[in-house]
Amino acid sequence: MGDQIETAAEAAENSALPRVHEVHNDPEAKNAKDQPIPKCIAEKPVAQKSPAQWAYERTVLYLKKFEEGLDDGHEIAMGFAGTDAGVLKIDGMGYFDPDVVTFYGTDPSGSKMQLVQHVSQLNVVFRAAPKEVEAEKPNRIGFKLLQDLEQGET
Repeated sequence: MGDQIETAAEAAENSALPRVHEVHNDPEAKNAKDQPIPKCIAEKPVAQKSPAQWAYERTVLYLKKFEEGLDDGHEIAMGFAGTDAGVLKIDGMGYFDPDVVTFYGTDPSGSKMQLVQHVSQLNVVFRAAPKEVEAEKPNRIGFKLLQDLEQGET
């Protein structure tokens, strides 16, 4: 509670806006809290989004921010907790309303992988994986996913 007085409409609108809060030991850390929430995400109230869409949008922001810290020799991948499925180099991501998020990619041997996850079980570990040697530039899927959101494809 603060000293600011809000109308009922302002209070309802502010309660629906997404918020980010993070605390880190490294004062130089750049994380999701340091980037503005894109208009394409903030303009639709959270209450009007499915759990899958809301989980997808927030994961895209974290994914993009993680990629911003990678050098040109690495790409984003994800590890799996509680399983021996290994690592998935992320090539795509999506959601299926109302409650499923999916990641597309390949394992270290180049075999295709897909993770289909219920939002109540969503647990993503981002990892830096060496990029493919023959690739000229690293794949930055986070930037493509955010661009897709900004264009209103979802």
